[in-house]
Amino acid sequence: MENGNFAPVMVLVALAVAILYLHLNNGRAQTRIYLTAILVAAAVFLLVPSFTPELPSWWTTYLPVPRIQYGLDLQGGTHLLLDVKLDDAVKNAVSRRADDLKRELKDSKITGARVSTTGDTIQVELANPSDRSALEDIVSRDFTDMKLGSTPSATGGTIYTLNYTPRDLAQLRSNAMDQALETIRNRIDQLGVRETTVEREGESEILVQLPGIQDPERAKELIGKTAVLEFKIVDDSHSVEDALKNGPPPGDEILYGPPERGGREPYLVESQTLMTGDVVTDARVRPGSRLEGPYVSVDLDQRGARIFDTLTAENVGRRLAIILDNTVYSAPVIKERIPGGKVSITGRFSIDEAHDLAIVLRSGALPAPVEIAEERTVGPSLGRDSIRQGELSFAVGAAAVLIFMAVYYSGAGLVADFGLTLNILLLICVMAAMQATLTLPGIAGIVLTLGMSVDANVLINERMREELRNGKAPREAVRIGYERAWSAIHDSNISTFVAGLILFQFGTGPVKGFAVTLCVGVLTGLFSCVVVTRIWYDYLISTRRLTRISV
Repeated sequence: MENGNFAPVMVLVALAVAILYLHLNNGRAQTRIYLTAILVAAAVFLLVPSFTPELPSWWTTYLPVPRIQYGLDLQGGTHLLLDVKLDDAVKNAVSRRADDLKRELKDSKITGARVSTTGDTIQVELANPSDRSALEDIVSRDFTDMKLGSTPSATGGTIYTLNYTPRDLAQLRSNAMDQALETIRNRIDQLGVRETTVEREGESEILVQLPGIQDPERAKELIGKTAVLEFKIVDDSHSVEDALKNGPPPGDEILYGPPERGGREPYLVESQTLMTGDVVTDARVRPGSRLEGPYVSVDLDQRGARIFDTLTAENVGRRLAIILDNTVYSAPVIKERIPGGKVSITGRFSIDEAHDLAIVLRSGALPAPVEIAEERTVGPSLGRDSIRQGELSFAVGAAAVLIFMAVYYSGAGLVADFGLTLNILLLICVMAAMQATLTLPGIAGIVLTLGMSVDANVLINERMREELRNGKAPREAVRIGYERAWSAIHDSNISTFVAGLILFQFGTGPVKGFAVTLCVGVLTGLFSCVVVTRIWYDYLISTRRLTRISV
């Protein structure tokens, strides 16, 4: 809920609590009537922004403007089905484990060993066969998730292979999927889109629904960015032009700057990655100079700060390439040692580009590339049709119920109709104030709420009719009717409310929309159709106007 819309909810809650308190403590009926009138006026007042396209400037300046939010099925938006390349996630994990193995072999003084990767396999060739036992010790100690094997090489030696065990391989793929799901959800949340749907579909797909998204291309680019952040040293001892013509020298590679800035500037960088983005704890957009534009300030954790301190101390005077998804965003000269874990990424960004870069750095890197397998755009025309159909179904159902109650129960039915109308008014008002999202299933929840409220009033009216037939006075018929109907009313509403909570906890987007309206409707229904209608009878009794009940 937005801070500006917190006050309207508190006003409604305060009025309802005051009315309920006076009702339970037999407060003056006239006071309860006045408070109910104020509650109705406040509800109507808060619904004005939802049904008025343009508001006066003084209204938007001084008053809250809560509006009903529409879901994807009502206001349109973007539907994406993303395919997570889990095989690439396995390859990336194998590559990282190969780097770990190289460091372990170096620390164990095993020289001349060649470590390479092929698919999901690490291959090791030892220069000295006597190092086999040391290799086995390293694997048994630090690579318990992998199985060591061996095959003869073409030269007559032995190639040792390391593969993930089936159980660890399945766990790796599952973890990659969970990480991709959480990363995409974090990025979308920071876009500011309300009531999105991000959920797993099958083994390697993620469903994303963005209601009312204004810039779907930007959203798709942000969602699909792998965001692998790396820090490497620029090799200025060799010519970039020569590397472009004849290939990079051993231990180097050619990377390019962003294509949208007047061409792709080539960089010759050392292949060794000195630091990666897994040490990033925060990233924020900061204002820069007029020429350079905004930049991104990156905070590192303790491990990252220590690594960055060391690499800057050892490379003063050299350029440090800051690389995101194999694109060099900046390559500043290291002028001095930089302790403290603060890194600045410049690159003549626009505000949106700097903001998106900060989002992907904060939310972390995707474990594998993501491709859009299916894309559908729900246009506003479909949304308008859905709204019209939903409004029509609700209007027909509500009118039928109100007419039936008025005809079948006469005067008591008109009192029940007021309670039903107030219930719907409060329900929509609370949803607008809470900025809850209204969907087609949500409209179905409103209709179901109307049915629950009718059920409560039918029970009350039937009880009062029964007591009047037994010769009870109108005052006694009202009291006994409400008291004896209450046990059945609260049992049914409590069970419905609990079912709504379960649907909200475990359901997906559309189901949650239904659950929200159902739960809120149960509360407003009990208040409107049990408390408020009873207040009217109490008022008539206190003023001695209740001489007969038309029921």
